[in-house]
Amino acid sequence: MSYTTGAMRALPKEPEAGFNGPHSAAIRIWHWTLFLVMTGSLITVLLASTVFRTGKNTLLVQNQLQTKGVIISSDQARAVSHAFNDKLWELHKWLGYIICGLVLARFAIELGQPRSEKLNVQLKKVIHAKPNDPGAKAERQHYIQVKSIYLAFYAVLLLMALTGLGLAFDNIPFLRSIRQPVKQVHSFMQYLIYGFLFIHLAGVIMAELGKHKGLVSGMINGRRE
Repeated sequence: MSYTTGAMRALPKEPEAGFNGPHSAAIRIWHWTLFLVMTGSLITVLLASTVFRTGKNTLLVQNQLQTKGVIISSDQARAVSHAFNDKLWELHKWLGYIICGLVLARFAIELGQPRSEKLNVQLKKVIHAKPNDPGAKAERQHYIQVKSIYLAFYAVLLLMALTGLGLAFDNIPFLRSIRQPVKQVHSFMQYLIYGFLFIHLAGVIMAELGKHKGLVSGMINGRRE
């Protein structure tokens, strides 16, 4: 079936709806909640791995107590230092539970979305479109690339949540037996998350400065610019 000239010119508007709204209230709340929780989770990892790292603070604890006239061994100082590190990882674990809940919530939201707003319906609609206009082709390809990145992010987020649960419940014999590979996968996933966040922020900035203005405001108030 061939497109009329008017239909070809209108095609780019279909992908745009996926970029800058309208977004349902559920999607907007989910997006910003995930943003805040993920930010908190990444901060705990950063602090626990640097400022509050046990090995780096053992000598500091000894020196500080020594100025107060208290002499303790390296093992004692390490125990004190490790306690602060443990608190950060405990907070990281609870934030991880929230992320797991948000992953489940995203699937539930997708099931409850109107058919026209479901991700798979939008993708099928654009993939099956065969525009002849160069501008419409470029917009169609860009839309597919962006949504593909989102799908990859959801897959990474799901895997990170599952491996995080595996580490949190390592009191289960089977999970304890595979703790090391699970920990390696979980650690690797964080770098993929960093990569996605960089791509996402860069893409949002480029879109706001380009022809897809209103992305941020649309994700806040749900209205297109």
